[in-house]
Amino acid sequence: MDEKQIRIDLAACFQLFAKLGMHEAVANHFSAAVSKDGKKFLINPKWKHFSTIQPNDLILVNADNETLFDHPHIDTTALAIHGQIHQLRPDIRVVLHLHPIYTTAIACLENPQILPIDQNTARYFNRVAYDEHYGGMADSKAEGHRLAQLLKDKKRLMMGNHGVLIGSHSIGVAFDDMYTIERACQILSIAYATQQPLKILSDDVAEKTALDWESIEDFSEAHFEEMKNMLIQENVLRSN
Repeated sequence: MDEKQIRIDLAACFQLFAKLGMHEAVANHFSAAVSKDGKKFLINPKWKHFSTIQPNDLILVNADNETLFDHPHIDTTALAIHGQIHQLRPDIRVVLHLHPIYTTAIACLENPQILPIDQNTARYFNRVAYDEHYGGMADSKAEGHRLAQLLKDKKRLMMGNHGVLIGSHSIGVAFDDMYTIERACQILSIAYATQQPLKILSDDVAEKTALDWESIEDFSEAHFEEMKNMLIQENVLRSN
């Protein structure tokens, strides 16, 4: 995919998550790699509302450029987190970081695991890394490196007392993944609120369900394309 299309798709992600009410004021950040090694990537400008971000607003950066931490239009936490992940995991082409209400609520529990109690929650069975050592805003290269290392071979990180991070090889898959993890945590939160015992799926069923999710990436891509087309029809997403 060329840089122009990456810009369009990433801008659509920002606008869609604003529509879904999953943005955090003018904070949070998404990125997408444009170089094979992941060092060159696009990221949103500092303090710009997700609903207003257009393809040409995205800033192309190089993770090797240390002076970017002083850039007036780039959030240092975005550079710290995304720069390290893109460098250490070039297979992760897109990184989405949000503080969605239900996922963040689950991340604040003593046990932040997304327990497999239905089809959505089972998507994350044994497929999420967990950070249980929140130490303030991740505004240093060292903290970004720590978070990237926590992923190991996974692409999703529940950030304890903080939020969530989703990585993927595809913007469309990442979008659907973030959408679904919030739905999953909403279901889990409501189930917890009943104060009745959870009926947790067996490991075999949960694993089978997670594998089934991984086999239908075309579903995820179709979901994103349908949502993106909605923006185009509403004339809110520009192609240049």
